[in-house]
Amino acid sequence: MLDSQNRGQATEIDLRNLRETMKIAQESRAAGNHPFGALLAGPDGAVLLASGNTFKDDKGVGHAEMNVARDAAKAYSPEFLAECTLVTSVEPCCMCAGGTYWAGIGRLVYGMTEKRLAELTGDNPENLTMDMPCEHIFDAGQRKVEVVGPVPALEGEIAKAHEGFW
Repeated sequence: MLDSQNRGQATEIDLRNLRETMKIAQESRAAGNHPFGALLAGPDGAVLLASGNTFKDDKGVGHAEMNVARDAAKAYSPEFLAECTLVTSVEPCCMCAGGTYWAGIGRLVYGMTEKRLAELTGDNPENLTMDMPCEHIFDAGQRKVEVVGPVPALEGEIAKAHEGFW
């Protein structure tokens, strides 16, 4: 078992990319989907792939992180993905953490915790949030995934994308 609890700090590039996921989340919401956004950043921080939530088409499995992880696994080698970062507005659920792990993405940056999301969504049947920090999924694996998050400076802004939605 590996320890993903050894968290790094968000860099300026991470913060820029988190702000981009917030824009993607707003676009997702405007398109009638859930307000989540994710992107894959290369080793240099450049955005390689991005996706919003696709609930309208994919229902409960159309999470932004899964969309990015699936596309990343198709497009890039495991060696390259190990050097990449999945950046997401909200902490990945257990499904998305698993997808990140199985895609081989080596680093995760998220803005707001899933616990905070649960406070916003309540018992909405379209987002029955689990109390399962993503580190629990990563710690059960054999491959290390560095986790950076939450980012308190952006949590309030991220939460605004969910206001009045749930």
